[in-house]
Amino acid sequence: MNSLKIIRKIISSSKAPRVAASPYNQAVIADRTVYVSGCLGLDKDTMTLMPGGAVPEMAKALENLQAVLAAAGSGVDKVVKATIFVEDMGDFANINEEYKKVFTKDFPARSCVQVAKLPMNAKVEIEVVALTGEVETVSV
Repeated sequence: MNSLKIIRKIISSSKAPRVAASPYNQAVIADRTVYVSGCLGLDKDTMTLMPGGAVPEMAKALENLQAVLAAAGSGVDKVVKATIFVEDMGDFANINEEYKKVFTKDFPARSCVQVAKLPMNAKVEIEVVALTGEVETVSV
């Protein structure tokens, strides 16, 4: 029996924070698909949330996300699905403005949900699924 082996690659970037005691990886690649764990608005050096609430947290979370995607050989242009978790849906419009600074065209599919509580009492968290390698985008 001839079976194809799929490679599962663990991704870690020193340019993004990682909570050492938590049992997760920043991202995992299965074949050509990248699954990025939830990114918070943490400063990687101090491991503290950006002060000022949801907007600065979202900006930093997106910066951290981009670092993990780069380590995986991907980028925001290859994200196919994003999920945003917010503590308060009242922050949605402002979070969206930060999101649009990073995702500028050919937007991925996306969900945004309000949750009861996020790790470290964060106001926002984002996770994505992306692709690696050469990707062609077409619209139908």
